[in-house]
Amino acid sequence: MSNEPAEDRMDRVFRIGTRGSGLALAQTGQIAERLRVGGVRVEIEVITTRGDARGNLPVAALGVDGVFVRELERALRDGRIDLAVHSLKDLPTADVDGLEVAAVPERAVPFDALVGRDGDTLENLPAGSVVGTSSIRRIMQVKALRPDLEVRPVRGNVDTRLGRLDQGDYRCLILAAAGLERLGLGHRITRLLSPPDFWPAVGQGALALQIRAGDKEAGQAVALLDHSATHAAVVAERSCLGALAGGCLAPIGGWARLDSAGSFVLGARVLESVEGRIREVTVERSEPAGRWHLVGSDQSVHNGARSLGKRVAEDLLAAGAGEMLARMRAVAE
Repeated sequence: MSNEPAEDRMDRVFRIGTRGSGLALAQTGQIAERLRVGGVRVEIEVITTRGDARGNLPVAALGVDGVFVRELERALRDGRIDLAVHSLKDLPTADVDGLEVAAVPERAVPFDALVGRDGDTLENLPAGSVVGTSSIRRIMQVKALRPDLEVRPVRGNVDTRLGRLDQGDYRCLILAAAGLERLGLGHRITRLLSPPDFWPAVGQGALALQIRAGDKEAGQAVALLDHSATHAAVVAERSCLGALAGGCLAPIGGWARLDSAGSFVLGARVLESVEGRIREVTVERSEPAGRWHLVGSDQSVHNGARSLGKRVAEDLLAAGAGEMLARMRAVAE
């Protein structure tokens, strides 16, 4: 990396758009600092999204995907900002005309976390304990493991949720481990919840750096932040989610990664509640990674990741996931 002062390397000031939540500001600030270290001049602009403006409602009640990203994307298309930083799990899988995800930095911990009293696990919580989460994916997985627990919705920023936990409104919360760590709250994590018992949201723990298509300067500015293995992994996960037509709010979990044997692995789960009982279908596929982790930005690598995602989706559909999702959509309507 060059030691030239930032102002000598790039005259353009890149405006980074972000939500105004504490977590969004923290992770955007981290991206901004990395860009500054690389000689890029940046400034941060806070944009209120629909999901933020209606923070008193469960996300599912807002009725559409993308409630945390659409205003940012509009500002990007309109030229008010040059780069949007998204939590990748909030980003719908459909491509947006005129925009592209130019980089995906290295992923933080992708799993959910139980936040409660020392020693708490989902397995040892007393019957009737109140678990706080508004995510249908998390709710169903909790109920699949412990149907005797009570799950209540909780919204607000992370500090607000933790405050309600500390006041005794809940025995424990389920939150994204990555968000807690980015806020310096990793010490609040009681236990990580991971596959095969608990699957994370597609893209969880990863960030998407979105720019206007064809903005070569912005693409060059963020290129060094791209992490090839993470980028390939989220391409595979999002391909699976898109092929299922599940959307960000459906009870679908997925996780792709390079394993210790050098294979690229993608697993996914679809859940359904039927008369108070949870049904689930889980599929996992692996294949030799080859050069995936070395050239994750190469189009042929992303095509391979997309193909793997579609094959996992086909396996899930063949196992009945399509009918499960159709029934859930009919109930929602």
